[in-house]
Amino acid sequence: MRIFLTGATGFIGSHIIPELLAAGHSVLGMTRSDAGAKTLASLGVEPYMATLENPDSMRGGAQKADATIHCAFDHDFANFLANTEKDRVAVQALCEALSGSGKALIITSGTGLGSPGPGELAREDVFDAGNPNPRIASEATVESFVSKGVKSMVVRLPQVHDTQKQGLVSPMIEIARAQGRAGYVGEGANRWAAAPVKAVAQLYRLAVELGQPGERFHAVQEEGVTAREIAAAVGAGLGVPVVSLTPEEAGGYFGPFAMFAGLDMPASSAWTRQRLGWAPKGPGLIEDLRNMTYQ
Repeated sequence: MRIFLTGATGFIGSHIIPELLAAGHSVLGMTRSDAGAKTLASLGVEPYMATLENPDSMRGGAQKADATIHCAFDHDFANFLANTEKDRVAVQALCEALSGSGKALIITSGTGLGSPGPGELAREDVFDAGNPNPRIASEATVESFVSKGVKSMVVRLPQVHDTQKQGLVSPMIEIARAQGRAGYVGEGANRWAAAPVKAVAQLYRLAVELGQPGERFHAVQEEGVTAREIAAAVGAGLGVPVVSLTPEEAGGYFGPFAMFAGLDMPASSAWTRQRLGWAPKGPGLIEDLRNMTYQ
């Protein structure tokens, strides 16, 4: 297949590229810069110039391909609400471009949207319509186009990691560096699901090859790593003390990131593994945090 990949030069997209190419697919990779285009071309990818800020520019890429994987997202957490709306508009444009085509469109979301209730593992068959995460709008949009001839699916991500980046943990590291201490909220018992980036890239490939309209997949290797464990690994890496923060102190310590710091987001991928034959392998989140360079 010829696959249009948004976010092609990003953390996850750059790992999806070799996974797709090794399986015999060709890739049309979205980029916003000449430098990005040169990088993609050097990897054997055809560059396609477009931006999230101009969603209409993305339509042609989707129409030129047999399938689309949408990974691009603006990760500026200080403007999270605006960036989730930007994503929704981009997803809407991709869906409209593919309406009636029967072509596959895989968008990216978060495992938290599959939570059936406090303390329970998020599941693929759950869509928490009342979830406060504004990324819910993108999932709702893509779901509405299943009946309009779009083979739309969702890959929900946990904390995706290697020794360079670790999802929401990466901004936590920078906060700890700036604050001179690695903090967690309360007892730090809240959990975050996680998976190594290469296993996540494999899941995207399996989803585009085997997925069916309306399906949701969870890219989860570890169901839940506690905030206390994460803070301990970060503190050891930075050489700073590890501290428990009250909910009142968390706002001053985390800043705009405080909305995420205390969330309990465990998740299962049991159905995904069975459905796609996905068997994630690779280091755990704490192992990658221990092996990264903090300088």
